[in-house]
Order: sequence, then structure tokens, then C-alpha cells
Amino acid sequence: MSTTKTRIDARFAACAGEGRAALVTFMMGGDPDPETSLKLLKALPAAGADVIEVGMPFTDPMADGPSIQAAGLRALHAGMSLKKTLKLVTDFRESDANTPIVLMGYYNPIYVYGVERFLADAKTAGVDGLIVVDLPPEEDAELCIPALNAGLNFIRLATPTTDDKRLPTVLTNTSGFVYYVSVTGITGSAIPDYSKVSEAVRRIKGHTTLPVAVGFGVKNAQTAAAIAMHADGVVVGTALIDALKNSLDRDGKATDSTVEAVLALARDIAGGVRNARA
Repeated sequence: MSTTKTRIDARFAACAGEGRAALVTFMMGGDPDPETSLKLLKALPAAGADVIEVGMPFTDPMADGPSIQAAGLRALHAGMSLKKTLKLVTDFRESDANTPIVLMGYYNPIYVYGVERFLADAKTAGVDGLIVVDLPPEEDAELCIPALNAGLNFIRLATPTTDDKRLPTVLTNTSGFVYYVSVTGITGSAIPDYSKVSEAVRRIKGHTTLPVAVGFGVKNAQTAAAIAMHADGVVVGTALIDALKNSLDRDGKATDSTVEAVLALARDIAGGVRNARA
């Protein structure tokens, strides 16, 4: 199995060296259209994103809340596909060799694409890691082990219901970081209890040396700072998608303010993350 250091490992180590949490931003690949999506992707690092998760649009995103589901549908309506999502990463890499990119989504599109072909193309495009929410550890042979062997991180989700008995199984082949989902339910659905976040991070760290990034419920600088006090990373997705959606015209198309609407919120949240422990 590959133990090569990835961009993800390097970025979390660099942020820890600066005495701060990393900001992980999520955007849906191709939302609201491939061109606007690429502009956003290219601009997010300067707005403070340390790691970028790119959603792979899928017709049946069962773990996602209404905002991210709608983003996926907008992308699909704009002609987005898994092949085009990989192209998005390739185009991003022309001007950014350092920012880690994680593809996040569901197994079905990867299975249809072909696992071997997908991993080879993802590696060539410049992808660093994968989050595939509907593949449990029991299915590691399907994608997780091949991904690790290809030199990609396989990032796993832990939730408040992942108890100490289950955690070692979840963490066995996890690499890059652990994504702790701080509320039970679909994305963007509730605000976490921040007093329990530090306790949960400590519990997970009892089982792994990997960084723990916490997501779900981050809306602004204040909520981001509350998590950044305790976690190695703060993940924000729904709030950014909502900012994008609110900037679209009546037909759901990008406007002149779309990219800046997302970046302004990203900068605000990045400020909260970077100043949390100051």
C-alpha cells in the first residue's frame, strides 16, 4: 500500500506548524456551469481555502441536504459529468500545483466509469484524495484499497453515532484526514453543539494520529472559529453553496456577482479559522 506523502498531508502539517486549523471548502463541480465553477475553483485558495473538496454531481445524493442536492442538479443540467469534473481539476492544476483537491461523492458514477480507469485519470488530473460517502469499510476492496495503492488518500467520515467500538474499523484504511460530521443527519441541516466538538475530536484522536476536520453547521466566521479552536480542520460547504445560489438569476444562471459572492463568504470564514487561536 502506498505511504507516499500527499499534498493533503503536507497542507495539514503546514497549518499545524502555523498553529491554526486548516480551512476545507466544498464546491460542487460544474455548479452553476463548468466555466463559473473553474473560476471559483481557481480563486478559492487566495480567498483562504487550504484544501478544496469538489463534488462529483450525482442524480441520487442521499446524504446531502437540499442545497447540495440542488447544486448537483444545476451542474448536471449544465452538462457536467465525472469526466468533466476530472477535467476541472486538470485545468485547475495548470495554475496551482500545491492546493490539495479531494473529490467527494458517491460510488455509482465511479463504478460506471470503471474503478481502474477512474483512479488513473484522477491521479493524472491532480486529485489528492477521495471521499465516497456510501462505501463502508466493509467494502474497502472495491475502491479504498485500490485508491491507496494508486497514491490517493481515502478520507472517511465519522459521526456522533460512530462509537469507540466502530471507530477502529472506520479508521483502518483512512488516510489524509478524518472528516467528523458534527451533527446527525443530512448536510446543512442543523447547527452542532460546539461544546461537544472538542470532546468528539479528542475521542477520535484517541484512535488515530490523523488530523480531524469538522464540518456541518459552519455558516460564518464565528461558527468557523468555534470549531477551529478544537479541530485540525474546519469544513464548509452548504453556506458557500447557498451564497452561490442566492447570486444566480431567475433562470438559475451565473451573474456578474456569483464568483465574488462565494469568495466574500470564504474570506470571512477563513478569517475566523485563522484568528481562532490568536
